[in-house]
Amino acid sequence: MIPFPWDISPAEATRLQERLRERVVVAGGPAPEDLRLVAGLDVSFCRRRDLLFGAVVILRLPDLIVVEEGTAVLPPTFPYVPGLLAFREGPVLLAALRKITSVPDLIVCDGQGIAHPRGVGIASHLGVLLGTPAIGVAKSRLVGDYEMPPPAKGAASPLFLNGKVVGSVVRTRAGVKPVFVSPGHLVGVDAATRLALSLCTRFRLPEPVRAAHNLSRRLFHRYASE
Repeated sequence: MIPFPWDISPAEATRLQERLRERVVVAGGPAPEDLRLVAGLDVSFCRRRDLLFGAVVILRLPDLIVVEEGTAVLPPTFPYVPGLLAFREGPVLLAALRKITSVPDLIVCDGQGIAHPRGVGIASHLGVLLGTPAIGVAKSRLVGDYEMPPPAKGAASPLFLNGKVVGSVVRTRAGVKPVFVSPGHLVGVDAATRLALSLCTRFRLPEPVRAAHNLSRRLFHRYASE
């Protein structure tokens, strides 16, 4: 993994993102049928305890069986700043990833990839640092313009930022709000869309992200009740 400074100021973090963007590769990506192990990542935050709960779940395909889980609990060392969330959540996710022995074919983050003000969301950060294909699947838009896709499952429309396609707005369930999919690293825009859809079953979020979210929330409730 590439060494990376997390405990820096917001101004330094912004400048670092500008440099990190040059390392992001938006091309290629594994085919859905070639996936064997996929990592889902998510973070929850307990304001009362001032703690972040990072969760990583490894699913085996095609049966979507959980083969490994990793968690970490850390206090935040970076303030909540829109566009710099990776510096707040990155350390706890990397701590959770260090508990994992599997090598995933793909990382799926609950968050953004290149659909980000500087083109470097959490999925891009981790993809570059780990040298692993990564995509971001977010429940809401951070940046960009788009037209709402048709209501059918699998429908998608491009997400534009400054005239460039940086992701897709994707219906993962018929008649349900779409999700915002963007490449993180070593994956193209179209490939990211196909991969996200291939990992969705009957829920809005891809199964790896949904599993990681549930795990992080279980941690949250365990600590919040103490």
